[in-house]
Amino acid sequence: MELRVTESTDDELSIEIAGEDHTFMNVLKGALLEHDDVSAATYDVNPEQSGGQTEPILTIKTEGGADPLETLEEAAVTVREKATAFRDAFEAAA
Repeated sequence: MELRVTESTDDELSIEIAGEDHTFMNVLKGALLEHDDVSAATYDVNPEQSGGQTEPILTIKTEGGADPLETLEEAAVTVREKATAFRDAFEAAA
């Protein structure tokens, strides 16, 4: 997975996540929206309207002084934990 920060301020982060599609981006966005300090999380995969962009760009807006990069890291950990729990439950059921 290749990441590239396209915009960064104290309360907003836009990051390009190469090689991912709607499946991963929706899961990550959902984990971000569960975070109390995230006021908005969205992504764009729309090459026709964004000048040929083909990789998804995730945008995070935080509030309450939360660092958007740290919030993204916390959301990624949440996704990993949920995926591990699902895998463990699946293997136990097999």
